[in-house]
Amino acid sequence: MGAEKKWLCTLFSGAFITFLIFLSFISGFSSSYNYAFPPNKPFPSTVDHGPGRPPSFAYYISGKSGDGERLYRLLLAVYHPRNRYLLHISADGSDEERVRLGAMVKSTPVVRAFGNVDVIGKPDPNTYMGSTILAAILRAVAVLLKMDEGWDWFITLSASDYPLITQDDLSHVFSSIRRDLNFIDHTSDLGWKEGQRIQPIVVDPGIYLARRTQIFHATEKRPMPNAFTVFTGSPWVVLSRPFLEFCIFGWENLPRTLLMYFTNVVLSQEVYFHTVICNSLEFRNTTVNADLRYFVWDDPPKMEPHVLSTSDYEDIVESGAAFARQFEKDGAVLDMIDRNILKRNSNGATPGAWCRGRKSWWTDPCSQWGDVSVVKPGPQADKFGKSIDKLLDSWNESSDTCAKQEFVGKEV
Repeated sequence: MGAEKKWLCTLFSGAFITFLIFLSFISGFSSSYNYAFPPNKPFPSTVDHGPGRPPSFAYYISGKSGDGERLYRLLLAVYHPRNRYLLHISADGSDEERVRLGAMVKSTPVVRAFGNVDVIGKPDPNTYMGSTILAAILRAVAVLLKMDEGWDWFITLSASDYPLITQDDLSHVFSSIRRDLNFIDHTSDLGWKEGQRIQPIVVDPGIYLARRTQIFHATEKRPMPNAFTVFTGSPWVVLSRPFLEFCIFGWENLPRTLLMYFTNVVLSQEVYFHTVICNSLEFRNTTVNADLRYFVWDDPPKMEPHVLSTSDYEDIVESGAAFARQFEKDGAVLDMIDRNILKRNSNGATPGAWCRGRKSWWTDPCSQWGDVSVVKPGPQADKFGKSIDKLLDSWNESSDTCAKQEFVGKEV
């Protein structure tokens, strides 16, 4: 037993030191950040940000080996010149795949002109159920904060996600929303997650080993903390720039303290942002309890939602959500969403009011553009707007938006 404890302490110490190095990195990174292709510089005169202008979004779009084409399709589906995009193929993918993705991105005329899309060339690992996913997200936030001062909200997407509204729809609805609000599904009623997700001690070797992919489990569990309340919820978030600056620049110790604690928790991306924001006096009442996603869980639920197909299309359309998951690669339902909702052809970006080219299925109307600060919402904006209004009504009625709420999840 003594040898085992000594071994575990060595592992925890290694993970702790590595995360301290990581914290130093995200607080002041510079030339260590690499690209799969040289980044284009945006033209400030063509994109104006701030009050009186539509909001802008920073997208972190991630995938694994073999997801390059899916990431590119998703990029085109959510593309707008006002936004910023960071694409990431995890360390299990090859450099050749990242170069191909970079080449596809640069082949898009509007991307070359606005220079608002980058591909990570030095990838992060993606250990299943480990903390490397959270580390990659925090790194992406730090990169996006450093590269662009104009975006208002940060959105996480994976290769199996897809939008259900246009970016004009999203900008139109969010134009009437306070820009410090955070859309994050959360609860402090942990249910079965307390014993199976929070108390078990795990070490993610992806933090410090190049090849290891499975997490280590300690034989003992740790008691629940009493210095803060743990919150959990959906890993898919829409977070405000002010809150993420708080997490990255850390003018209080709370974000760093919780990062060290959740390094050794299963699925830390389901608890970190939720716990930080709901234990912060400055941000706890900026939480709207929703992730703006549509998904269907199997019964009994699995680790990932049900794969959506054409039979789910009507429910998808009527959901009033901004995004849905999960989809198969090149599934027929994606073509239906492109054709009927996004009005996007197979080779171009989702059209918006900024597109000025000839509209047809054979040409890309977004190969020519006008004023990128003009938005024109479509039919789905009404459904999405009603969903947001309902959420904001609940938010306005609550004096404490992080108050304990019933956990409705099921054990998996």
